[in-house]
Amino acid sequence: MSEDIRKRRSWLDGFMGYALPPGVSEAEVRDHIGQLDQLLYERWNLGENLVFAWTPCAEGLRLLLACPTLLTEYVQSGADVQDGARRTRWLDALLAEQLHVSAAQFDQAAAELALAPQTITLPFAPGAGLGLELIAAIVARYGIRLVEDRAVILFDAVGFSLLTPLQQVVQLNSLSNSVNAAYAKLLDREININFARTTTGDGFYIWNRMRGIEANIELYQLLQFILADNALAAERARQADSVPRLRACFHVGSHYEFYQSEGLNPTSFSYLVGQVTIELARMIERALPGQILVGKFNTLMREERSGEAQRIDSVDFVERTRRPLKALNGLSLAGAEIDEIACYLTGQRDADGNFDVSEFEIADKHGQPHRVYNAKINIHRRAGESVYLGLREEDLPLFATAVHSGSGSGSSSGSALNPARLPF
Repeated sequence: MSEDIRKRRSWLDGFMGYALPPGVSEAEVRDHIGQLDQLLYERWNLGENLVFAWTPCAEGLRLLLACPTLLTEYVQSGADVQDGARRTRWLDALLAEQLHVSAAQFDQAAAELALAPQTITLPFAPGAGLGLELIAAIVARYGIRLVEDRAVILFDAVGFSLLTPLQQVVQLNSLSNSVNAAYAKLLDREININFARTTTGDGFYIWNRMRGIEANIELYQLLQFILADNALAAERARQADSVPRLRACFHVGSHYEFYQSEGLNPTSFSYLVGQVTIELARMIERALPGQILVGKFNTLMREERSGEAQRIDSVDFVERTRRPLKALNGLSLAGAEIDEIACYLTGQRDADGNFDVSEFEIADKHGQPHRVYNAKINIHRRAGESVYLGLREEDLPLFATAVHSGSGSGSSSGSALNPARLPF
């Protein structure tokens, strides 16, 4: 093993969570990972070049590598506005490929981008020696991907900028502890979220590295337990300013994912830039202290077992989160078992006593409108007081005016759960 590979050994260990190819030992897989990574590392050249597409071949892998500026240069060199729009759509489709492209698609991409393909020779067959899914994960560290269906959480500490630096670091540590505690709770029920996070300065973006309906639902479960742990930490705190008062936003949308350099290596965690983070930033600007907002989305998400893509909107998504929550009943929270977790989007009571789902429109600092829903999460413990998260509809006079109210399956929970107090 070369000295370069040895220095990156701990970074490469992160790929060992993938299924091993049949007939290949763990030691062989580790060697194959190191060999492939070294070849990619040399062509990456400390971030000077990125992989835009790849396909397996008899010798190993064929790659399209170029400087990152090629992306904008390619779009901006269109003959007119229509051609520029076509190039953007084509490039997004290329970057959205989760695994590899076919040989024909690869040749087409090389011609479209005017790039000469490069071949890296491997001492093993790609599919049999590592598996194409694992290869895709390794190659992704040296490229840029477009992800169109990822759920992301944004937490924001209220009044953070008014605190002293020491108070700020204490609050961020408290929030980090709540994230870790919530993750541990879900692990107890074998819900293994492969989550990532990045700080915003006064909070965190958090997402699931895995994709699909189940992965997004698991992230929503993580959101609930983070907020619950934060609320209980605030109750136990000796000083009120040691635990952050939170507002939270949840949204599903598209973004570009890339890995910056850390020292001389790609980082083991990614950065998100795109529409979903822009929407979340606009939502958090208008969210009230203690509020939970869900963005309005209508997105294709893949079902893990069947592999089929389904179009799911915000209301349907929150309804889908109810069923997995029943599996968490009996989980311990602050020493007391949970009898029920109820999550729903708030609305107004109609003439029949049912609750609709209210849709709100908020305007950002640029005057652009954004549609959102107000969410509530109520956790009832067998012994001890219930934990009420989020704001009721009647608590929102200063938030926004509802622009639409339609029937929603969250109505039954809304009518049955009317908290007497809020933990925020």
